[in-house]
Amino acid sequence: MLARRVENREIAVQESAGTLLFRRRGDGLEVLLVHPSGNYNRHAPWGIPKGIPNPGEELQAAARRETAEETGVPCGELVSLSHIEYRKSRKRVHCFAGPAPAEAQPRCASWEIDRAEFVLLARARELIHPDQLPFLDRLEEWLRSGVSKPPT
Repeated sequence: MLARRVENREIAVQESAGTLLFRRRGDGLEVLLVHPSGNYNRHAPWGIPKGIPNPGEELQAAARRETAEETGVPCGELVSLSHIEYRKSRKRVHCFAGPAPAEAQPRCASWEIDRAEFVLLARARELIHPDQLPFLDRLEEWLRSGVSKPPT
């Protein structure tokens, strides 16, 4: 948990970490998204595979672990796309991006999700939680820049 000062008092902010894995297919760019399971989530938006770090676990390590646990897809080299905060819950989500392994075949490897798929970037913009949209923008910006360092 992260603490933040609000009106002269500290409040806890829940943090999670996840990945935005991508691959090129023909002329398109696809990203790996997941959909939360449960009847109550039937109409919920999709998102990046993510979860809460274990005590003492680095954010990138947590992102790798959660991605493998939820989708069965291992992560290679990753760069930070910084973080967002959900508008309602104020939960902070850290995102790390990298190319998906060529042979990646995502699957629902956890009870937490009912779908794990690579989707074209345009479709991802329609599916993803609105508060996570900046991750897609940052990924595009980073890929366009052609540099191997993280975006600022």
